[in-house]
This record gives sequence, C-alpha cells and structure tokens, in this order.
Amino acid sequence: MPHTLRSLELTDEITAELTVLVGFDQDLAAEATRTSNRIRGLLTQFHPSLERVLGPRLDHQAVTWLLERYGSPAALRKAGRRRLVELIRPKAPRMAQRLIDDVFDALDEQTVVVPGTGTLDIVVPSLAASLAAVHTQRRALEAQINALLEAHPLSPVLTSMPGVGVRTAAVLLVTVGDGTSFPTAAHLASYAGLAPATKSSGTSIHGEHAPRGGNRQLKRAMFLSAFACMNADPASRTYYDKQRARGKTHTQALLRLARQRISVLFAMLRDGTFYEPRIPEDVELAA
Repeated sequence: MPHTLRSLELTDEITAELTVLVGFDQDLAAEATRTSNRIRGLLTQFHPSLERVLGPRLDHQAVTWLLERYGSPAALRKAGRRRLVELIRPKAPRMAQRLIDDVFDALDEQTVVVPGTGTLDIVVPSLAASLAAVHTQRRALEAQINALLEAHPLSPVLTSMPGVGVRTAAVLLVTVGDGTSFPTAAHLASYAGLAPATKSSGTSIHGEHAPRGGNRQLKRAMFLSAFACMNADPASRTYYDKQRARGKTHTQALLRLARQRISVLFAMLRDGTFYEPRIPEDVELAA
C-alpha cells in the first residue's frame, strides 16, 4: 500500500532515539531513588543523626564516594576528621570541611551503638557503589541526550523557557513533539493532566485538584519545571505569589503555574517563537 507511506525526516530519527534514551534515563532515575532510599533507611535504623547529614546529600559524588569507602560510623571515626577532609576535598572543594564537620558532629550526638551496626560496613559501601554507578550513567546519558537535542530544530525554542533543561526538553519532544497533534492549549493541558478540576456533590464544591489521568511523563516534567523556574523567572514567581495570595496551597499554585506554562509552550511551538517573559494576567483555566 504505497499510498500509506511517508518520508522520514531527520527530526523523526532524533525523536525515536530520544524516546529510547529518555525511557532509559527514567529507569536509571527510579533505580537511583530506590538505592538512595535503601541507604537512608539503613542509616536511619542504625544512626539517625548521621542520616540527617548524609541522606539529603546522596546525589553529590563526594558523599557516595565517602560512603563507598567508609560506610559505618566506626569506619568514619577510624579514618579521622583531618584525613577525610583531605580525601574528599578534590571532589568537593567548597563543602569538604563543612561536610566532615557535620559528619563528626552527628557521630558525637549518638552514644549508643545499635545492635547490627557492624553490617553497615558490608551493605552501605555496596549500595553507595551502585548509586555512584547509576549517577555516572545518568551523566553520560545526559550528554548523549543533549547532543541529540542540539540537532533538533525545536531545541532552542523549548530551552528558551525558564525551568526547561536538557532532560525536560527531551521529555517535551518525546511526548508533545511539534504540538501539531493538539488543536488548542486546552487539549494539550488535558493530555498532560494539568487541567484543574473541582469535586462537587450536590451543592458542595470541594477543593481544586489535579486529574489523575494524563501523560505522567509530561505532567511531571511540567510540574517540576514550574517549580524550578520560580527563582529564574520573575513573571512565573509573580503568578505563583498571586495564586498563594488568593488562598491556593503550594501544590495548587504550582498546578496553576504549570497549566499557564502549558499555554505558553503551546503558543511557542505553534509559532516557533522563543519564550518572552511577561507578568501574566489572570488566565482562564480549562476544566
């Protein structure tokens, strides 16, 4: 049926490759989250104060490197404050002294040794090595994704929007493409699951919430980019603050900001124009 065939363009090949790489990157991100949670769970079980210091910093390569070699409180004490500072300084020049000081302050807070703490020397270094390997894979993958993005004509348009980095732009290309599949911004918002709705029963109207449906990849990308852009884009911050002033919760305000940004994204893709910062007026959101 030759009439059903169409010619493939370079952008089709790029999008196909991005689809595979983005999927793999999301698998790695999920693996990193699981491993981080496992490490934090073990530290919380055996040394809560140490978890409060290292747990939130597990994304930093200096912390995973430290835990890979000194996975227990006893191993950290034995290595010594001065030696640890010198060892991690090349990996974290600005935070080395502060990090190790915080670690030893945490070690001094807990005087009771919980039974089973010795097993951390076996389990934590192994988990830390796995986490470091996943982070290394993600960094290499980000470089590959970035190289593909640079070859796509829509890349400059997408990345001109504050809060849209390499990974977010790749997700947008994979899920939205050039936007021609959506007749209006409202259709795109509905597809993303970002059209706020209200629950009603009889004469009672309950709070605004995000629909459970929609494309999860796109919804997450737009929600996180809305959060990330608030410090970089005064217009987005102004819009968010207006919603909070009207009594919206943090999540509801971010939801409305993400919905407003969907309209902007749709217009950018439709017209092939870059992001133009401006203070948005009230935007009528599609239900």
